[in-house]
Amino acid sequence: MSAGSVSAPTPWSTGLLLTAFVFTLTAVTFIAIGDVLADIHPAVAVLVNVVAVAGATPTLLVWRRRPVWRWVALGIATAVPVAWGVLLLG
Repeated sequence: MSAGSVSAPTPWSTGLLLTAFVFTLTAVTFIAIGDVLADIHPAVAVLVNVVAVAGATPTLLVWRRRPVWRWVALGIATAVPVAWGVLLLG
């Protein structure tokens, strides 16, 4: 076994902390923007949210394979459905 094939241990504590931070930031942002846009017109809120997620999806698919960015991708990917649920129920 060569030294290049040994992988470092997964930094769970810092990774999950980063995920929680990104989750909070993303959820608050999506909820705030969605709420303001829903006051203008609900269709505008839906359209902007769908376009934002469609635009971010390719980047998240690339980030999930990178050592540090996978935690950011996880935070965003879990925050969006939660934010949409809050917007639908609120």
